[in-house]
Parts: sequence; C-alpha cells; structure tokens
Amino acid sequence: MAEYSDLPQDALSRLQQEPDHFVFTSDLSVNEFILVEEAGFTPLGMVMGSSIYHIGYQQANWTKNQEMTVLSQAMYNARELAMTRMEEEADALKADGIIGVRLQVSHREWGQHIAEFVAIGTAVKAKDGSSHRTIKGKPFTSDLSGQDFYLLMQAGYRPVSLAMGSCVYHVAHQGTLATIRQLGQNRELLPYTQGLYDARERAMERMQTEAAELKAQGIVGVHLHENNHSWDSHILEFFAVGTAVVKFQDRVMTPPSLVLPLNDNTTD
Repeated sequence: MAEYSDLPQDALSRLQQEPDHFVFTSDLSVNEFILVEEAGFTPLGMVMGSSIYHIGYQQANWTKNQEMTVLSQAMYNARELAMTRMEEEADALKADGIIGVRLQVSHREWGQHIAEFVAIGTAVKAKDGSSHRTIKGKPFTSDLSGQDFYLLMQAGYRPVSLAMGSCVYHVAHQGTLATIRQLGQNRELLPYTQGLYDARERAMERMQTEAAELKAQGIVGVHLHENNHSWDSHILEFFAVGTAVVKFQDRVMTPPSLVLPLNDNTTD
C-alpha cells in the first residue's frame, strides 16, 4: 500500500491479519492491561518504528560554548523517522493512539557515526468509537504507563502527543591560565554552568513548542536525559521528552476507598 511505503511487507502482513486470526500483542503488564481496558480502550498490538541513521560531523570551537546544529538536527530527524513509522503501523491497525512509547538509541559497530533509533509502544483503540487522534489526524502518542494513562483519562485529560526537544551542545574547554587561577579555590566554573544551562533550556523550549503546535494545554511526565553518544567528552545531547495533554471532559474519578488485600503474604 502506497500510504505505508516506509513499512516492510512483513510488518504490514502482521498488522493486517484476518479478523478470525487476530491476536493482539502488547508489552503492557497485567495491571496496565486491565487499567487500559477500564479506561475504555482496547490494545490492538505492539507497534514499532526504526531508523538506522548516519550522524554527520561538525567541528566544534575549542573555547566556545555552542550548539552543534548538525548533530541536533540529526538526532531530531532520526527520532522523527522512527516515530513516524511507528505511527504508520498504528494507523494500519486503525488505532486511536499509542501508549507506553519507548525511544531507544543504540550504536552499531558498522561505523563510528551510525546509530539505530527505535520507537516501540502499544497501539490502542477507544471502545466507544470516539476518536482521540491529533489535530493532524495521526494516532496520539504517549510514554505514560497503563496506570498513568488510566488516571489521566479519569481526571478528564487525554494524551495528545509525545513532545520532544533535543539540543546537542559543545561545552567550551577551559584554558590553562584559568585552570591555574582556580587551583585550591572554591569557585563556580561559570562557562560550564552557562553551557549546560543553555543546552537544557533549548531542549525544554523545543519540547514546549512541539506541544503548543498541537494545541496541548500542558506536558506531564517530563524527563530530561543527558547522553554523550560516544562523541568528544565536551559534547552532550540534552533530550527533553514528555506527554502533551489536553482536557476533554469533566473529571470522573471516584474518591479513594479502603481496600483490604486478601493475599497471604506471611512466610513459614
């Protein structure tokens, strides 16, 4: 099918099984599966997307804090390719969204600048037939667990999209005289502080911009990762990721109640 030209034929065959032979797959735990069902959604299948990407080269200025724009763009593009293919798999299943999304980057021995970017999650569909797709008509994506997804829906919010922001940054090296001047002293290393601050802020700002473009009201479960990806020790990627959400109905949560477990946890 032309609209899924990025996907391997085997993936399409797995996703387009006959209804009589359909068996869903999921990486949800039992607790997550039950709560996703309680939230009014049915798991349709595990979906994934992959991209083997050659990351380009950029020369850093030894004494200057600066963003490595070539590397930032590469990390963005590769993740977007993996995410888009995962969304296409969910689209082939006619899913409303994908929960429990994990983004992984692993480096291969095929070349110093080659890495594989993988996106994996569980496609779900609303039982009542209502659509929860994004304003761009794509399945929503979220890295929330099944438990968090249930609580979010009960509170009247729904996921819009996994929002991401990346910034690969070169932190300037310190000169010899500066190193000598600080010997034996308590002293803030201001260029280092400013460099890391700037890089984190850029990653966070880009994540917020992505969410705003999808008309989200906020982002929950934000994580800020740092990784060197085997580059020079002064080059780091700051990656901000979280689930953009929007309110779609009134809160329907029930008040907490006392629960007495019936499990016998005593040991002989």
